[in-house]
Amino acid sequence: MYKHPTVSVLMPVYNTQESHLREAIESILKQTHTDFELLILNDCSTDPNVERVVLSYQDKRVKYEKNERNLGISGSRNKLVRMARGKYVAVMDHDDVSLPGRLAAQVAYLEQNPDIGVVGSFAHELLSGKTLTQPVEDEDIKAAMIFRSSIFHPAAMLRRSMFKLAEYEETYTPAEDYALWCRLLPHTRFHNIPEILFAYRNHKNNTSHLQKRRTAEVSERIRGFVKRENPELYAEALERATVTTRVSLFGFLPFLTCTRKGGRCSCKLFNCIPLWTGKTKTIV
Repeated sequence: MYKHPTVSVLMPVYNTQESHLREAIESILKQTHTDFELLILNDCSTDPNVERVVLSYQDKRVKYEKNERNLGISGSRNKLVRMARGKYVAVMDHDDVSLPGRLAAQVAYLEQNPDIGVVGSFAHELLSGKTLTQPVEDEDIKAAMIFRSSIFHPAAMLRRSMFKLAEYEETYTPAEDYALWCRLLPHTRFHNIPEILFAYRNHKNNTSHLQKRRTAEVSERIRGFVKRENPELYAEALERATVTTRVSLFGFLPFLTCTRKGGRCSCKLFNCIPLWTGKTKTIV
């Protein structure tokens, strides 16, 4: 009888540079947790070298398919989810690197915490050397999620059952990952393991750089549905948030700085002269 793997690692690929693709694939094949399937979906790459690279790996855990037509990132991710047979689903981008203990740490955490549906981690930025952190506990993650994605998507592992509650939505591409987390907010708990388990390749060809304006516009729409669907969480997040507004003279000279947290606001002139402090109304 066929035994389903513990983890399905989902990797959509499209015209990926060979060195980056090999590094990504090999980072999964070198995992200390070995009970996984690596599902690689080629979204009609115009570069035939992508398929050649994937097929050069003889490991039986690598499962490769190619779309008949280009589905885009959301469509490809949803197809990979449908292909998955693991209890858990690990997200993996085609040009990033998972550290050897990533799958083991995330599987162990989900096994020990059945109330957690999504687990992420801290990350390392390959080019700059920066350590990238996120809130750790569910309450803090959800409060931050109102304003931005507080789970690194390519470093995340989900229970496969989460995809019965939500999927990647094409209308929110290229922030489909942020939309997915926000759809799951009322349904499950989140956690970030405070360890670097993932290395992120931040380069000029990343979607975050190429579609910066589109991402900002879509993210604003996502925050709109979060506000409508989770009004209590939205209000609580605003109460906890610190919001700073600055007014400059001549475009560079600091003139007025107002900082609001919860129901209180303080204003300073030239960043040093107290002007006013008192209660203010939180607008939701």
